Amino acid sequence: MDEEETAPVTRTYSDAEAAVDRARHLALRRSMSIWTMLIVAVLGIFVVRALPIPALALVAGGACGVLNALTTMYASERLLETQRVGGFVISSFLRIGLFGIVPVAFAAIGPWWSMAWYFAGFFLPLALYAIGVSRADQRN
Repeated sequence: MDEEETAPVTRTYSDAEAAVDRARHLALRRSMSIWTMLIVAVLGIFVVRALPIPALALVAGGACGVLNALTTMYASERLLETQRVGGFVISSFLRIGLFGIVPVAFAAIGPWWSMAWYFAGFFLPLALYAIGVSRADQRN
């Protein structure tokens, strides 16, 4: 084996780079939250007269999606800091239980397809965050 294959790969990551990445992450979180709530509120207002339960499901899905994304990010950051998996796993089960019950409630009280409206709102923050990360990476 030559020396090139066995040499360990080292990468330096300065505190300044970490601070820039942290600031970008916080800006993306804030932007994702604001845009999600604006989008689901506007769409909900447009369809509330014709489809009241699905409109409510969309808004609730957006709010739950933002809460889920933010708590997942917070739990992930804690996992990196503490290296303890137990708290992350427990919080994951709690999030799945809480946010998994909500769409079933909408399906039970309204048309069954209200769940789709909930999930559209629920996954919107993740889509917006992914788009924001992609754009931020393209700029750098």
